[in-house]
Amino acid sequence: VQLQASGGGVVQSGGELRLSCAASGNFFRINDMAWYRQSPGKERELVAKMSSGGTPTYTDSVKGRFAISREFRKNLVYLQMNDLKTEDTAVYYCNAEFYLPPANGLPNGRTFGAWGQGTQVTVSS
Repeated sequence: VQLQASGGGVVQSGGELRLSCAASGNFFRINDMAWYRQSPGKERELVAKMSSGGTPTYTDSVKGRFAISREFRKNLVYLQMNDLKTEDTAVYYCNAEFYLPPANGLPNGRTFGAWGQGTQVTVSS
């Protein structure tokens, strides 16, 4: 499977960007899709996540400014980022959990995760 992210760039404080991520490959279903970010010297953190049922969750620092959405039939996830702040500067990574049904006589399916390649978001003051 592959996750291809796009949409990063350089924007002034208060501006907006929209990130996109497309999933492709061999899978039966996608469970959660999410966006993480990592700044230099910091750990990767969850920014927003959307379940297969469409329920979004956000880290506190982006609530009210960012919105995650999905196009389920097209295996796409978006992150609309408004009122960007310098502290939002980071590499943003798309993440997804995939599900494969039971195979080879095994009783249970399995899930596995994958990461996109990251896209740089730089917010200047």
